[in-house]
Amino acid sequence: MKNSLGRFVPEGFKPFLGSKEYLKHPRTTEKVIFSGNEGNKLLNSISEVFDRLQITDSMTLSFHHHLRNGDLVLNLVCEEIRKRGLKNMTIAASSLFPNQRVLIDCIENGNVTNIYASYFNGGAAKAVSEGKLRGMLYMDTHGGRSRAIESGDIKIDVAFIALPASTREGNGNGYFGPSACGSLGYAIADMLYAKKKVVVTDHLVDSVQKPVIKAQHIDYVVVVNKIGDSGGIESGTTRITRDPVGLKIAEKTAVLLDELGLLEDGFSMQTGAGGTTLAVTRFIKNIMLKKNIKARFASGGITRYHAEMLAEGLIEKIYDVQCFDLAAVKSISENPNHIEISASQYANPYEDAVVNKLDFVVLGATEIDLNFNVNVTTASTGLIMGGSGGHSDTAAGAKVTVIVTPLMKSRLPIIRPEITTVTTPGEDVDVLVTERGIAINPRRVDLLEKLQGSKLKLVPIEELFRLALSYTGVPEEKKRSGRVIGVVRYRDQTIIDTLYQM
Repeated sequence: MKNSLGRFVPEGFKPFLGSKEYLKHPRTTEKVIFSGNEGNKLLNSISEVFDRLQITDSMTLSFHHHLRNGDLVLNLVCEEIRKRGLKNMTIAASSLFPNQRVLIDCIENGNVTNIYASYFNGGAAKAVSEGKLRGMLYMDTHGGRSRAIESGDIKIDVAFIALPASTREGNGNGYFGPSACGSLGYAIADMLYAKKKVVVTDHLVDSVQKPVIKAQHIDYVVVVNKIGDSGGIESGTTRITRDPVGLKIAEKTAVLLDELGLLEDGFSMQTGAGGTTLAVTRFIKNIMLKKNIKARFASGGITRYHAEMLAEGLIEKIYDVQCFDLAAVKSISENPNHIEISASQYANPYEDAVVNKLDFVVLGATEIDLNFNVNVTTASTGLIMGGSGGHSDTAAGAKVTVIVTPLMKSRLPIIRPEITTVTTPGEDVDVLVTERGIAINPRRVDLLEKLQGSKLKLVPIEELFRLALSYTGVPEEKKRSGRVIGVVRYRDQTIIDTLYQM
């Protein structure tokens, strides 16, 4: 069976109907509030949690990723799963990173057979790409994951919540402690809707002001030596690029946004945390200073550059679902206009989400096809190396969605007749900016009209494709195997594309 994008969908899955056609989906799962003895929550180890909650084969355990590549909680839990020889477990993580290597053994041994994630990178992702996961991988968006938990599409038996500072009762936040990570937006749905909720902390305190994780929802609290390394939050991609090509693309993007009338007093934006998209933020800042204007808000994964603009009064408010560096962690703990939000508030497709109030979003791409469909999930080889995160959510919600990418990467063209994996459908993508020209989605006649007389180089995407091939030649076509290893789900859990064994 094929979906509306012409992609194969496994039997038994809902096909993608198109992002404008989904219907209101009521919540089917009620919030679960702890009703036991508030004074008897403290446990001594992860092992004791397994005993007390009787964690057995075939359960679903969830995790959040605010410590990103520094998270250790999933490793502690997976080590306990492996030690006990549990089988057919499902991991429902908001995202998974390279340092979670113990998951590789759990996959190969059949301890873990199904995985939900919004982003997946590292050795475990490679193992899944090679067909070692015996069940299925479900790649969701950040907003889609929250919706799926709230609706009961993802049923969590036990949520393990890494909490940088916690009381004995389970009140806490991510603002301080040795493993401070800032916003805990992706853990909120787990806290509210999992059957059982366990706080894992390395910093026990007597009280917490402004608790984000609240004791009334928490069943147990476990103190461990270390829940993670805050240094793992940052990566090389969360710094402004120094690449001349990336800077040229960023500057053109800022000029384009200004010419489209999107940089006016009171605008709203999300610019992502990649090197080029952060450079766009810097060029936008320069235009704002020149025009003496302010942004009403910025949202998404937040970095030092957004925090600095907030402190300088260039942005009135930040709505933060995840901090991407320690400067952002410091900002959210100190600045009352740096506001923590849940993944549902951020991007749930059935809520009045922040993404729906964006004037524009600037995003990256691994591949983009002639119909403006974008891949940020796999390499051209089929290797899983990313995922939507908020890509599809913001692309659908923003008034204008801009993709920034060089025309070629590693001597391969970014524009393809057909991309390896569809992450974000082309109907939600409006503009492609490269160093060799800018392509406007023909659907957006209004944007083309606004840009009449522009000095920017506006060309059809087909022309950019032909130009790229003149440098790279036609790349070898990769054959897909017949074995399905997973699916890519849109915000409402319909299937956009199918993942095949590499």
